[in-house]
Order: sequence, then structure tokens, then C-alpha cells
Amino acid sequence: MSVLINNRFAGSPDEQAMLADASLDVAWPLIEYFTTLVRESGSDDERKAFTYLRDQLDGLGIPYRFFEPELFLSVPMSARVEMNGQSFRAKAQAFSANTPPKGIGGEVIYVPAVNEDEVATYVDEPNYLPRRYDVRGKIVLTEGLANPECAWDFEERGAIAQVYINPGERIHWGIATTVWGMPDLDSMHRIPNTPVVAINRPDGDKLVAAAKAGRLTLTVHSLSDHGWKKVPLIVAEVRGYEEPERFVLAHGHLDSWGVGGGDNAVGNAALLELARVFWKHRHRLRRSIRLAWWPGHSTGRYAGSTWYADTFALDLSENCIAQVNIDSPGCRWADAFHNISWMSETAAFAQQAIKDVTGLTATGGRAHRAGDYSFNNIGISSFFMLLSSMSDEVAAAKGYYAVGGCGGNIEWHTEDDTIAIADKDNLLRDIKIYITALSRVANADVFPFDFLALADEFAETLNRYEQAAGGRFDFSPAKSDVRALRMALEDFYEGAARAVVAGDATSCARYNGAMLRLARILVPINYGREGRFRHDPASPIRELPDLAPALTLAQLSPDTDIAHFTVAHLIRGQNRLLDALWQAKREVSLAVA
Repeated sequence: MSVLINNRFAGSPDEQAMLADASLDVAWPLIEYFTTLVRESGSDDERKAFTYLRDQLDGLGIPYRFFEPELFLSVPMSARVEMNGQSFRAKAQAFSANTPPKGIGGEVIYVPAVNEDEVATYVDEPNYLPRRYDVRGKIVLTEGLANPECAWDFEERGAIAQVYINPGERIHWGIATTVWGMPDLDSMHRIPNTPVVAINRPDGDKLVAAAKAGRLTLTVHSLSDHGWKKVPLIVAEVRGYEEPERFVLAHGHLDSWGVGGGDNAVGNAALLELARVFWKHRHRLRRSIRLAWWPGHSTGRYAGSTWYADTFALDLSENCIAQVNIDSPGCRWADAFHNISWMSETAAFAQQAIKDVTGLTATGGRAHRAGDYSFNNIGISSFFMLLSSMSDEVAAAKGYYAVGGCGGNIEWHTEDDTIAIADKDNLLRDIKIYITALSRVANADVFPFDFLALADEFAETLNRYEQAAGGRFDFSPAKSDVRALRMALEDFYEGAARAVVAGDATSCARYNGAMLRLARILVPINYGREGRFRHDPASPIRELPDLAPALTLAQLSPDTDIAHFTVAHLIRGQNRLLDALWQAKREVSLAVA
């Protein structure tokens, strides 16, 4: 309902002026330069890229802040796998433990994917059942992109090394740790203590055949540069003329694997063009827009954005309207908008922005636990991560498997991710989507976020968990409070619509403040289990995660300890949800009063 509230800026001459001004005159030269640099965090090339960016911002007169945080990073250097004197090329995954000079040798246990055509990506849940296998003291050989959740699980159960068979000819870089950003005292134990490497499919097939033929031993070598590095980080800001303290945060990572044309030179270029357009048209922005270029994305598990979330947590909590991740836009053959990340309250708004620019219908859903979404626990409504990508039909025709960026191009996270992956027409189109979405949020009388959709998501989640629990847990208190919140939200949005029609700026501001507080309450309950200023592991997080164990309750024998422990967990989880729903309903009621 909230997205139906008239946004006078949408389609206005001011919006059209911004869109008409978009070009690649500044953006494309950045891509040309960045794709000559291997922008590993902490490297000279990364610093050259940040220097180029500073020079561009200075030349355009755009104000920015330059930081040099010290981050804990892991840069892979070399790896190989040996079998009977034969050496196979490999890539160490970031945070793979270093092996001694002679490597780590041992017996192999092959853990096949349930469906080898649907191997897990590094942001998905594993699609096999690793707990069927006793991996103690063994080297695990399995299919897929190196998945950190799998790596953590295998290591916890005693594996001494892991070898992942990537789906094709190319070997993909990745990251093996489930620690999100900077480790702290509670998460440092999750830093891997064993090597995790990847090999390509043809070599993997040879190893699998050998493993199936009989007892197989391998030796794994892995070397990475682990440690503290002082790295650049830039945040530009275009101040709004009416509420400059309130801002939308748009951001993407500057560091890369290889020269990173599609991941993420195109995103860096898009951010620079957004900064240029918004700065030129700053008299048309009621609220501010911040644009950030992060280091440490690929080799620090989102260390740069996490540092910013930690360092400016209270400012973000008080003033950030929404966060928008910009990663891998404008890549070749990217003809579709599917699998887009958004939160329920931002989905309809984000879909409308894409449709208004392209005429295409976008599909998507719950954001992955990835993509510099380092602001969930603070409670910030979010949309976008990846944007355009090739359609399923195009990918199938090319024989491509799923990857986590580059518009679906399988050169992602390889040496072949060059300037050839970038596409000028697609990039300009995607930039216009960002201009549309960001400026509409910054200029809306009432923020275009639909918390009715989030209440509906909560109701659907509770129904699904209740059904899975088989009547062994009472979800009726939470279901009742979700219905009550939804009813209150209906009055809330009706009041907000009246305030917009009446031009009542004071009431609009009250509704906007309530929406930000709603996000601070409801986003953390849906996307995290740690505190508001902590970071959950970089592992998939289900809807209303405190209640997700209900999915397995019916499978547990009622008299077992684990069944009783699960019920205790659900009681506490429901209490947390009930408290959040009560707080949310109170905020809604106060805004309407």
C-alpha cells in the first residue's frame, strides 16, 4: 500500500533531468584504467585505483571523506594438489590455512553433491548432506564453488583439508571463512585452521575417478598472505537541501580478483557516475546520498563495509534511510532482471524503479547473506546487490553454470574477468535504474517502503514453520501479534497518504521517522540473531531465524534431549519476536495518533 502513496518526484522534470544527464563520459575511462590493475586489497594497484578515484572526485568538486582502516585480510598466493607424483593446478581460497612446505597429505573421502548439476555457490546453502560422511582425519573432495558454510562444517567435524571441484574449465577464487568482516573475540574461532582449495572440473573428474576406484591419498598445498593491512576507503556525500542529516547509502567494493572488469570495475564506475549526476543536480535532492567504495570485500569477507558499519553505527542507526549495494551491473548479455535481492518492504518500490526505466518486470527475493549487506543487524531497509544478468535462456544456450556476479558470465572471480565483460549500453541502463531508485527515496514525501508486505512475509513464515512443526509448538501468540501489527499498519499508511495529499510536511516527517524505527526493530529480527551492533556469521540466515528450528521439530523423537532443547529455543525465539512486534505496533500507533 505504501508504494501507492504519491511520490511527486517520480516522473517529474527533476527526475527526467537527472536521467537525461547520465552518460559514460567519466565512468568508462575508469573501467578502462581499473582493468589494467589487479586491485587486491592492500596492494599498490588497489591504492592506485583509489588515487584515481580521488582525482576524479576532486576534479568534479565532489566532497568526500578518505579513510585508511587497518583490516584483517587474506590474499591467496598459490596452491596445488598432488596425486601420485602428478600436480594439479589449484587456487587457495581466502583464509585457507597455510600448509607446511611439504603440504598436508592424507586419505581422501569423496562427498558428492546430491545433484552435480546444481552444485552450491559460495552464497547458497550446501545441497548435499555432509553429515552422512565421517570426514575425521580425511581430505574432503567435493563438487561446487568453495562454500564457507561447508568449509566450516567439514573442519568442525575433523577434516584436515578440503578440495572443491569447480563446475567448469576455470578455477574460481573465493573465500573460505564464515567470519563476517573483522573477527572479534566471539568469532575468531571461525577463522579456518585447515587448507581449502579449488580445482577445475577436468582435473576434478580425474580425482573423483581415482577416489571411486579405491583408496586415494592426496597432498594439498596452500599459501596465502594473512594479516593486518592499512587500506584506503572513500565515502562521498551529496548533501540534501532539506534534511541533509538523513541519507541513502549506495556502495560497492573496489577491490577485485584479477582486474575485475565485471566484478566490480563496472560497479565502481556506476558509483562515480552517480556521484557526478547527483552532485550536478544536488539542488534537486531533499535528502543526502552517500556513495562508498569499499576495500576488503573479496579478501576480508566484507571487511571494509563492516568497518564502516562499526565505526559509524550510531549515525547509520539514526539517519540511514536505506542501503543499496552496487555490484556487477552493466555486464555483457545481461538482458534480464531476476534473482534481485531486496527486503519485503522495498520489493515493490525496487521493481517499479526497474520497470519505469526498462519496461521489464523484475523478480527476486530475500537478500543473500553476502554482497556487503553489513547493515542488517543495525536494521536498515535494503535493496539490490547484483542487478541485471543474462536470462536463464541465454545462460543455458551458452552452457553456463550459476555464478555470483558478472551478470552471469562465468569469468567471474577468474583471470578472464576483463574489460570484455563490461557492456556500455547495459551499464548506462543500469545506472539510470540506480539514479531513479536512489533519487526517489531521497525525495519522497513519505518513504516508499511497504511494511505491510513485511507483515505478510512474517505471517507466511509463521504458517510454514507451524506446519513443519506438526503441532508440537504453539505459534498462535506470534501469529496474533502479526495480525495486530498488520491492522495497525493499514491505518498507518492511510494516515501517511492523507498527509501527502494535504501537503502536511510535519506529519510526513513523523511517518518517515516511524518507518526508520520500524526497520530498526523488524529487520534485525528477520535477518540476524546477534545484537544490533554485532555481525552474524557469513552463512545463510532463514526468515525469522530464531524460529527456524521449527522446520526440524517434527522429525525429532519427542522424548529426546534435542527435541526438548529445540522447544526451549523456540520459546525464547518467539519471545524475542513478540517483543519486536509489540515495539513495532507501538511505533505505528504513536505515528497515527
